[in-house]
Amino acid sequence: MNPATDIQNRELPTSIRLLQDLRKLMAGSCNGQDCLNKVVRLIARNMNTDVCSVYFVRSDKILELSATEGLKREAVHKATLPIGSGLVGLIAENARVINTDNAPLTKGYQYLPETGEEIFTSFVGVPIQRLGRVLGVLVVQNKTSRLYTPVEVDTLETVAMVLAEISSTGRLTRQEITGEDLKQQTILRGTVATEGIAIGTIVLHEPKIEVLNPIADDIQYEQNRLEIAMGAVRQNIDYLIGTASRLNKKGEHHDVLETFRMFAHDDGWMRRLKEAIDSGLSAEAAVEKVQSQIRARLARIPDAYLRERLSDMDDLANRLLRELTGQNKLNSGDLPDAIILVARNIGPAELLEYSRTGLKGVILKEGAAHSHAAIVARALNIPLLVQLGEIEYELDSGDPALIDGEQGLLIIHPKDDISNIYKEKLALRAQQQASLRELRDLPCITQDGVKISLLMNAGILADLPSIIESGAEGVGLYRTELQFMIRSTFPKREEQARLYRQVLEAAKGRPVTFRTLDIGADKILPYLKLHEEENPALGWRAIRVGLDRPLLMKMQFEAMLRGATGFPLRVMFPMVSEATEFIVMRDRFLKTHAELKAKEAVCTDSLEIGAMLETPSLAYAPDSFYRDVDFLSVGGNDLLQFFYAADRNNDLVAQRYTIFNAAFLRFLQTIISRAVLNNTPISFCGEAAGHPLPALLLTALGFRALSMRPAAIALVKRTLRSVTLAEVTQKVNALVQSDTANIREDFEKWVQEADIAYRLP
Repeated sequence: MNPATDIQNRELPTSIRLLQDLRKLMAGSCNGQDCLNKVVRLIARNMNTDVCSVYFVRSDKILELSATEGLKREAVHKATLPIGSGLVGLIAENARVINTDNAPLTKGYQYLPETGEEIFTSFVGVPIQRLGRVLGVLVVQNKTSRLYTPVEVDTLETVAMVLAEISSTGRLTRQEITGEDLKQQTILRGTVATEGIAIGTIVLHEPKIEVLNPIADDIQYEQNRLEIAMGAVRQNIDYLIGTASRLNKKGEHHDVLETFRMFAHDDGWMRRLKEAIDSGLSAEAAVEKVQSQIRARLARIPDAYLRERLSDMDDLANRLLRELTGQNKLNSGDLPDAIILVARNIGPAELLEYSRTGLKGVILKEGAAHSHAAIVARALNIPLLVQLGEIEYELDSGDPALIDGEQGLLIIHPKDDISNIYKEKLALRAQQQASLRELRDLPCITQDGVKISLLMNAGILADLPSIIESGAEGVGLYRTELQFMIRSTFPKREEQARLYRQVLEAAKGRPVTFRTLDIGADKILPYLKLHEEENPALGWRAIRVGLDRPLLMKMQFEAMLRGATGFPLRVMFPMVSEATEFIVMRDRFLKTHAELKAKEAVCTDSLEIGAMLETPSLAYAPDSFYRDVDFLSVGGNDLLQFFYAADRNNDLVAQRYTIFNAAFLRFLQTIISRAVLNNTPISFCGEAAGHPLPALLLTALGFRALSMRPAAIALVKRTLRSVTLAEVTQKVNALVQSDTANIREDFEKWVQEADIAYRLP
């Protein structure tokens, strides 16, 4: 080397000099284990350390020593630690740096005798991560006792970022480094949001963006690229917000656009990106490094609202990466015929866009069984699993997969015999569904002549064709808030009226029950400021928001009345907890109707005003309330979780959230008896109504109208038409009055012995 060049290189910051040497190394032909061995030697030499080691995470959540300079070479691929064990395991578990001048005395230290590391006192380890997903740990150690400087730690974090990018491009393949076969069958478990079976090809909603060159050749050039890309992202977000009324369903979900704009214009975020480039990273790698740090920090915050901002920041980082790399989401023409969509979270509008292709099933890494994506998935009758966590390491676009929506399984690269079993199940189900379609136009009457009305739930116009296809007698619940949630601005009165009219026209004369705006808790409108609450599910939501925002509700009332001109209008108020709330809201509705009539405005003359019974307190309202309402709809989902104080989206208490609790069934009997006593029409609306076994329970208790997802109607109808309801009622009454807390097992056993068909194969 030229002496002048050598002096110049030594004067460069360590991080930049190390990255330049690393780029030269990667420009060669090295791959796999040989490449990784050279990388750790290079890092040890540049940082003047006794040890440099790399641990990679295996699919079984074990950290494996994959390469080392300074420890015993024979320990490579033999020394392992579970994530969470030892200092290396703690770094991987928490995605946090550990820097100590006395490793053996540091809390969590675990001695691995096969490595020979006991002679090294100083220790610093940093996570190797890509957008918050830990792939491994990079460690340096010294015999002498010392704390590594912040500059040295930052250098290691920068190099770890580069290692993550190199690994993602295939230069350091897991099969070569850990000996694992990526194409082996992998089974992952999630929470069932919508049942069913799907076979298809994985499509990532946000495809992985490859950073082909993580190291900056020219720092100023990378800074300029970042400025240009950020400007384009900001301009695009501003444009989307400014033209929100004309937005199609493509792009990021409308709810987060305003949040995007705030984050995109944040000076602190931009400053951190520039600092990462100054350390020697390319603009793309800088975005991923900073976002990994943000994700690791926010993921540990207990506040749910702040943790939800992770999704916002991830989306913004992906936009910036796509702008920098020119890599975009798949076009519809590139999609496979049978899609299993994988996303962190997804809005209902985006899910509908995919439904126009070959969507067969959906996997959400986060999400909830009762999210709005789940509502759309049920309307589309496709299986949906949620809460599968960070699964990117297990799959990629193009992987064959299947969903078992009964057991909550995602099977990637299924073996041939497994695939054949599920193909046979799908074929048998298709035959069963064909026979169920023959029931579409038949009434739901039990063997002993009891008529049960089966209604459907809806919330988007795309649901309405199902009213004919499913044989529903009407819409028992139309969720008006979904129209508000997929927008970035409040829909105008005329737009709302037009939608309500379209819904009534699509119903072809069947009754439609519109639920007024039900927002709050997990239903957030980006343009309506709600209070921050410790327990929003029990806070300012639904009718409570409407009572405090009379102008907001008056606009919706006017839109409903105008849109329903020439049609009978059924309206119900959500989350009523006491009779006075209903009376006040009903009087406001009637006043709005009278005002429109006085102006000779065109509006409907046929009105029915009801309430949803979703709080236990309303069950004990005075008899006058039961006489004042035109109808009652028992909202089973919320009522059950309030009855048992068990959040239906919380896996820790999910076993308490069940319709088969005898105490809850006795409570429903109380509500039904009060409705019958006061001649109040009553129905049940909720997830339980859409499953034959609970539907049997509900009709035996006395409900004569059930509202459910349209795809469930045929199966429920088949079951109810096959039974003598008096016999079922006798059995249910006996079980409900017994000492058994949960009657599911006993009831299901009786149903099976009675040879009642209540499920598909």
